[in-house]
Amino acid sequence: MIVIQTDRYTLRDFTEEDAPSLAGFANNRKIWEGVRDRFPHPYSEDDAKEFISMVNAQQPATNFAIVIEGKAAGAIGIITQDQNDVYRYSAELGYWIGEPYWGKGLMTDIVRRFSREVFQRYNVWRIYAGVYHTNTASQRVLDKAGYFREGVLRKAAFKDGKVLDEVRFSLLKEDLPAL
Repeated sequence: MIVIQTDRYTLRDFTEEDAPSLAGFANNRKIWEGVRDRFPHPYSEDDAKEFISMVNAQQPATNFAIVIEGKAAGAIGIITQDQNDVYRYSAELGYWIGEPYWGKGLMTDIVRRFSREVFQRYNVWRIYAGVYHTNTASQRVLDKAGYFREGVLRKAAFKDGKVLDEVRFSLLKEDLPAL
């Protein structure tokens, strides 16, 4: 299923055929440095196949391929909360895109459009994202996409032998008209 299509990219469900290109873009230490440790490095085609199988089993679908020039060049998705919990109307946003597409404004546009789609498709009032303080590019993406910088969670993560602060961002459903 296609979620969003523009002249620059498509967001759609993953297919098994995406594994080689996904692995090719994901096998990049710079990407790994900005994501959680469950994202392996090195990133193999088998890792891509496992990820694709996992996300395609999710119902409803919440993770999508970022397809550029016919290749799966990244991923974007949300993690919804337990529907019996106080945070049931919040979702966590996660994303990455292949290095050849950095600095072109693509990810900002993708996050902006995808966030709007999340509010339309899912019973969510708030989308939030946590970004390591060292990942200034991702912080700029969220700033430009209209997310509110909520604060810093000090010493929140341990990645690659370093203690990192996490900068927390959010977007509320009522913030959308401003986008």
